[in-house]
Amino acid sequence: MTSLKEIKEEVLGEEKQKMVEETDNEKIEKAEKKKKKEEKETKISDLPGIGPAALQKLEDAGIFDLMGVAVLTPGELADMAGLGEAVARKAIQAARKMMSLGFQDGMEFSERRKEVGFISTGSKNLDNLLGGKGIETKAITEAYGAYGSGKSQLGFTLAIRVQLPLEMGGANGKAVFIDTEGTFRPERMKQIATGFGLNPESVLKNIFVARAFNSDHQILLLDKIGEMIKNGEPIKLIVIDSLTAHFRAEFSGRGMLADRQQKLNKYLHNIMKIAEQYNIAVYVTNQVMANPGMMFGDPTTAIGGNIVAHASTYRLYLRRGKKGSRVAKMIDSPNLPENETIFFLSTKGVTDEEAEAVVDE
Repeated sequence: MTSLKEIKEEVLGEEKQKMVEETDNEKIEKAEKKKKKEEKETKISDLPGIGPAALQKLEDAGIFDLMGVAVLTPGELADMAGLGEAVARKAIQAARKMMSLGFQDGMEFSERRKEVGFISTGSKNLDNLLGGKGIETKAITEAYGAYGSGKSQLGFTLAIRVQLPLEMGGANGKAVFIDTEGTFRPERMKQIATGFGLNPESVLKNIFVARAFNSDHQILLLDKIGEMIKNGEPIKLIVIDSLTAHFRAEFSGRGMLADRQQKLNKYLHNIMKIAEQYNIAVYVTNQVMANPGMMFGDPTTAIGGNIVAHASTYRLYLRRGKKGSRVAKMIDSPNLPENETIFFLSTKGVTDEEAEAVVDE
C-alpha cells in the first residue's frame, strides 16, 4: 500500500518535472522567436536596384538602415545613390513595405513608447519639471537663456550621467558633444566626474567631442553619428552647444532669414530622425535676444523663431535666480504643464543643493 508521503513525493516530482518542461519550452519558444526575428531582418542591400556601388554611396551619405531609405523621396535617393528615379521609387516602396510603415492603434503605440529611456539631470527638481525622470530619448530637449544661466553646465552633467547604469538614472551609454562656441572644457568634465566618484579619464573616453567651425561642418558632424553607431558605439545622448550660433552668424539680416530658417529646419528634422531611429536623447542649447517690441515682462526671446520652437519636444527657459540659484521654466511640452523650479551649479554639476563653489556657465 502506497503511503501518504510517497504520494506527496510523486505529486511534487511531477510538478517539478512540469516546471522544468515549461522552462525548457519557454527557452525553445524564445529561441524560435529570436531566429524568426533574425530571418526577418533585412538590409539595404536586399532592396531592389541597390547594388554594392549604390550601397557604398548611401553609407557615405549616412544612410545605414531601411528606415533611412524609407523616409527619403525618390529624388533624394536618386541623387545620393546615383540611381534613376524609377529605380529609387521601387527601392523606397520596398523599404516601406518591409518596415511596415503605417497606422497603428493607440495600444500598440503605447507599447512602443516603453522603449523610451531617461537620463537624470542630477537635480530632482529639474527631473520633476521634465516629468520625473529627466530628459527622454527619442526627443529633443532645448534649453535657452542668457549667458551664465547654466545651459552648458546642464549639457556637461548629462554627458556624464548618461554613462551611469539605468538604476542610477543613466543609460549605460556614451555621449556625443557638438561644440559650436568653444565651450567644452575637459577640466570641468573631470571635476564633475570626480564629484560623482567616477574615474575622470574613463568618463572623458566615453564622450566624443567635435568642434564645429561653421553650419555646414555642424551638419556634417550629425551625419557622422549614424556611422559611429553602426560601428558599435553605444551612443545614447547628443549634446549640441549651441544649436543656432553658426546659423545666426552666417545668415544675418532680414534678406537671409528665409534661407537660414530653411537650412535650420532641415537640420532639426535630421536630428529628430536620428533620435527616433536610434532611441537617442538630444539636448540642445539655444541663444537668446531681447525683443524690443515687448513693453512689459521678460523681453528674452529664443533665436530660431517658430522653426526651433516646433521642432523641440521639450523647451526650457533658464535664468539666474537668487543666492546663486538657477531657475528653469517649462515653456512647451506635449504632456507636461507650464511650471518652474530652481537648481544649483556646483562641483558636481547640476544639483538641488546650494554649494559654496557655484560655477558660472
